[in-house]
Amino acid sequence: MLRIHFGWRDVQNVRLAQQPDPLWELMCAVCRWQTGQGPLAFGHWRRETAGRLARDPRAARALDMLRAFVPTAGYIPDLLTPPVTGEGLEAGLESVRTTPRGRLESELTRLAEATPPPGGTRGPRVPATASATLVTALLRDSFHALLGPYWQQVRSSVGDDVAVRARSVLGGGTAALLDSLGPFARWNPPHLEVDYPTDRELHLEGRGLTLVPSYFCWRRPTALADPGLDPVLVYPIARQPLDIVRSGEQRLEQLLGRTRSAVLTDVASHRTRTTTEVAHTLGLAPASASYQVGVLRGAGLIVSHREGKHVAHSATPLALGLLAGNGQTFRRGSKAWSLP
Repeated sequence: MLRIHFGWRDVQNVRLAQQPDPLWELMCAVCRWQTGQGPLAFGHWRRETAGRLARDPRAARALDMLRAFVPTAGYIPDLLTPPVTGEGLEAGLESVRTTPRGRLESELTRLAEATPPPGGTRGPRVPATASATLVTALLRDSFHALLGPYWQQVRSSVGDDVAVRARSVLGGGTAALLDSLGPFARWNPPHLEVDYPTDRELHLEGRGLTLVPSYFCWRRPTALADPGLDPVLVYPIARQPLDIVRSGEQRLEQLLGRTRSAVLTDVASHRTRTTTEVAHTLGLAPASASYQVGVLRGAGLIVSHREGKHVAHSATPLALGLLAGNGQTFRRGSKAWSLP
């Protein structure tokens, strides 16, 4: 168990990342790639990624080398997951690239000396000539191979989780937010008791805590190894298997075009969606998102209604049928939609 000790200043400084962190997601995805965990949640992703790596030797080599830095259990160098800023992949990679040589050598030495788990193996050896530049290149190539094609869906799922946590804060403050982390964490003031593979004590000492929702985090939260770094707790979210969304999306893209099909898929992946939320998730200008929603509404694929100050959009049965394909099921939120 990880016991996180809060003071009054720490309770005031609990933060929630509003989007997935690319490098934390990559660390978790590399672990899922190696372990085979979550066959239902990640099985299609593994099969699709294996085919893509078979066609891209450079990406396959990068991932094979990166595995040396990311064991499936035990110590993973903290330099691979720099501070969570919300500024995207390239900002994180730049932070890795500028890692001081002393820290790089210290963390890689610790990694090399770590004991493999009982009955297991570490995998590839850490390159003796590893440099921050090399590590950065491996991270970039591996991200595009493992996560690039799925990033929109990852962002959408994390966005759903953030919305739920935000509502808990509005209803009950920080205590309600920490309570919402169950069942893998329990708020027992002044401690947050977290399901964790080893026994650890983490004293926040006024620094607060950043909560990072993660699609590829599995079963239990994870954290930085060095207690002296800014405290982070990465936790798993409720997720939809990526193939449920992508199977229909690939067919729909041929019919509607990439942007319009992405808008429809995003709306269908949620109970309701505002134009602003669609624009933010897909990186569209608000006017462009509004136009695409209007076209889809005119085609009978989206219906819109007012919820308070906002206009909410949802997918029609016709849209769900186009996304899911004949005779299959497209899951949206807590509902399952089936075609006859």
